Amino acid sequence: MIKESRPRVPHDSLVLVGDGQKALFLRNKGSALRVHLVVERILERHNPPTREQGSDRPGRATASLGVARSAMEEVDWHHLAKERFAHELAEALYSHAHANRFEKLVIVAPPKILGDLRRAFHAEVIDRIAAEIPKELTSHPVAEIERLIAA
Repeated sequence: MIKESRPRVPHDSLVLVGDGQKALFLRNKGSALRVHLVVERILERHNPPTREQGSDRPGRATASLGVARSAMEEVDWHHLAKERFAHELAEALYSHAHANRFEKLVIVAPPKILGDLRRAFHAEVIDRIAAEIPKELTSHPVAEIERLIAA
């Protein structure tokens, strides 16, 4: 069996292009060979860097025996917000799948966000995934996204 190197984007499939702050829900109104994406919905969340979200210094812990002390790792608020956004996207996709708003799903996201999404997806969404593309394309215009996922 010969496996194609490029992902297929079936007609009428839902295409999620997301990162930790922005998600585009696109619909392929073209064919698998001539992708034509139409924007259905855009979600954005403001997520400033951790240095702007947390002002406290990391805490310190004292051992229960002896006098040993150790510093605690600083919380990465920026990454936590990205994980929460991935969970929001997973819930939105579950609602869409449950309402039969798509048969096939193509996901385009950076590798780390793709991993967060995979962990958050319900089985009903996983069964509909046609392709995963590990790229960050949220800042590209739709015409460029079409060209890059069809290439």
